[in-house]
Amino acid sequence: MKDFLPVSRKDMEKRGWTQCDFVYVCGDAYVDHSSFGQAIISRILELNGYKVGIIPQPDWKNRDSVTILGEPRLGFLVSAGNMDSMVNHYTVSKKRRSSDAYTPGGVIGKRPDYATIVYCNLIRQTYKKTPIIIGGIEASLRRLAHYDYWSDKVKRSILLDSGADIISYGMGEHSIVEIADALNSGIDVKDITFIRGTVYKAKSLEHLYDEYIMLPSYDEICRDKKTYAESFYKQYCNTDPFVAKHLVEQYKEKEYVIQNPPSYPLTQQEFDDVYAMPYMNAWHPSYDALGGVPAFAEIKFSLTSNRGCFGGCSFCALTFHQGRIVQARSHESLVEEAKQMTEQPDFKGYIYDVGGPTANFRRPSCDKQLAKGVCTNKQCLFPKPCVNLKVDHSDYVELLRKLRNLPKVKKVFVRSGIRFDYVLADKDDTFMEELCRYHISGQLRVAPEHITDNVLRLMGKPENSVYEAFLKKYTAINKKLGKEQYAIPYLMSSHPGSTLKDAIALAEYIRDLGYMPEQVQDFYPTPSTISTCMYYTGLDPRDMKPVYVTTNPHEKAMQRALIQFKNPANYELVKEALLREHRQDLIGFDKHCLIPPRRMKQDVNTTKHKTADNGNNAVKNTHSKNIKSQGTRNNKNTGRKEKQKH
Repeated sequence: MKDFLPVSRKDMEKRGWTQCDFVYVCGDAYVDHSSFGQAIISRILELNGYKVGIIPQPDWKNRDSVTILGEPRLGFLVSAGNMDSMVNHYTVSKKRRSSDAYTPGGVIGKRPDYATIVYCNLIRQTYKKTPIIIGGIEASLRRLAHYDYWSDKVKRSILLDSGADIISYGMGEHSIVEIADALNSGIDVKDITFIRGTVYKAKSLEHLYDEYIMLPSYDEICRDKKTYAESFYKQYCNTDPFVAKHLVEQYKEKEYVIQNPPSYPLTQQEFDDVYAMPYMNAWHPSYDALGGVPAFAEIKFSLTSNRGCFGGCSFCALTFHQGRIVQARSHESLVEEAKQMTEQPDFKGYIYDVGGPTANFRRPSCDKQLAKGVCTNKQCLFPKPCVNLKVDHSDYVELLRKLRNLPKVKKVFVRSGIRFDYVLADKDDTFMEELCRYHISGQLRVAPEHITDNVLRLMGKPENSVYEAFLKKYTAINKKLGKEQYAIPYLMSSHPGSTLKDAIALAEYIRDLGYMPEQVQDFYPTPSTISTCMYYTGLDPRDMKPVYVTTNPHEKAMQRALIQFKNPANYELVKEALLREHRQDLIGFDKHCLIPPRRMKQDVNTTKHKTADNGNNAVKNTHSKNIKSQGTRNNKNTGRKEKQKH
C-alpha cells in the first residue's frame, strides 16, 4: 500500500512493525517528494527491504523527541535537511531570517543552528552505541576541516563534533544501501571503512593499502592560512570518482578522519529508478492545518532532469557535493513524471522548470569523463571552452518538445538558469530560438555575476565580452521572432577580488543598461567553495596569488548599494563610495552621473525602502520597460544536492 513512512508508533503498528531498521532524523519537515533528500534516501532503503521511520524536526531541547520511534535495529540517519542549517537561519550579514521555507507555515526556529551536530548529540544522550550515519548538504560540505563563516573559525570535521560514525557525502543512493547491507550483515560500524562516498574515523592508518594523500593536520591549517588553502585545493582536486584518492586528515596522535573516493555516478537507469519510487508527492498531512511546507510549492510542478555541473563557478559548492560529471534522466522517465503531474487536481497547465544545477547541461562535457573522469587541473568552460567540450542541445530540445506537447500542458518554463557561454558555443541556434519562442515569458534569468574581468576570473566565470555576445544573439533572435523579451542578470557584490572601483564599474554598466536590478546577492561564504577559501585566506588556492577581500560590513554595504544606486535609500552609501574613489564625476545632473549632488527633496518621502532579510534590496525597477525580476536565488535543493548559483 502506498503511504507515508511512519512518523509515530501508531504508524509503525499499522504496518505491523515493532522496530525500525533505520530512523531518519531530519531538520526539514517531512515532504515525500524526490526533491527532498530524506525522501530519496528513505525510499531507496525501503526499496531494498529496510524498514525506515522518520522523525522530522524533533525538539532539540527535549532528548525524548528523538526516541519516539524507539531504538532502530541498524542505526540512525541524520541530516540537517536540504540546506545547511546556518544558511537556512542567517543572512550574509548574520541576521536571523524571518522565515524557513522547509518548515510548515514557514515558521522559523524549528531546527537548531548546526543541526546535524545537535541532533547527533541528542541521540547520543540516550543511545550510546547505536550507529549514526550523517548525510545531506551540511554534513557533505563539512566532512573535513573547514572554515565556518558564522563563527569565523576553522572547524573540525563534522564527524568529530557530531559523534557520528560515518558520513555519507555527495549523492548518497549508492553509499547508503552499501552501509545498510554492511550493518545488516553484522559488520561493526567501526569496521565499515571500505565504501565509496563515505568518511570515517580511525586510530591508525595500518588498514589503508590503497594510495592516499596525507593532508596537513588540523593544527597546521589552523595556524597557517596558506597551508589551509593548499589543503583545500588538494580536496578540490579529489572530487572525481575515477581519479580521486583517499584523503587523510590528522587531529591527534591517534585520531584520523579518512575520506574515501566519491561514489560513481548513477547510470541513467539508476537515476530513472530513483524518480520512479512510490513517493506520495506531498507534504505529510499533519501539516495541512499550518498551510503546508512553502518549499514544496516551489517545486511541486517542476522536473529535475539532471545532476552535476561542469560550470565550475568558484562560489558554488556543487563540485564538492554533486561533482562535475553530469547525469541525466531519460526522456521516458521525465515524460512519465510530467504526465502524473498533469493528473493532479491543482495542475493549471504549467510546468515551472525542467532542469537542475544548470538547465541546459544534459550530458558530460566530454566523452572521456565516464571512463577516466574530469580533468583535475583545468575547467571545461573556463577561461575558454575546452577543445574537447561537446556542445549539443539537441537532446534537451527534443525533451522540451515532448513535454510541451503533452495533453493538459499549456507551457513549459526553464527557470533553473542556463549557462550562457555554453549556449553561445553551440553553432546551432535551435535551442536558443525555441527557448525564446516557448520557454520564457518576457524575461530570461542569466548569471553574468559581474562585469569586470578581474573579478570574473576569480569567480570562474567567462569574460564580460562573452555575456555581451550572448545578449546580442538573444536580442537578435527575439527580434526575429517578433518578441519583446529581456535578459535579467543576477549580480553579486563583494565577491573576493571585488574592490569599490570594480563595484563602481558595475554601477556604470547598470546605468548604461537603463535599469536597476531588483535583486543583489552579497557573496555568502558557505563551506567548501573556492571563493570561501579566498575569503578566509586572502589567497586564490588555484595559484596561491593574493586576492583582495573585503570583510568590512560597511564596505560591503557600499558595494551592494552601488549596484542599486537609484534607490534613494542608498544615496549616502553611494556618495561615500564615489568620494572615497575620487569619482566626483559621477555626482551631478548629467546623463552619465549616478546620483545628484545632494539628496533631492522629492526623494525624502521615498526613502522607506527596506532591505530584505536576505540582503537583497527590493525596489521598483525604473527601466522604461519596467523590467522586474521575480523569483529568488535561494539555495533550492533537489534530492541531496544544493542547487546554487550558476
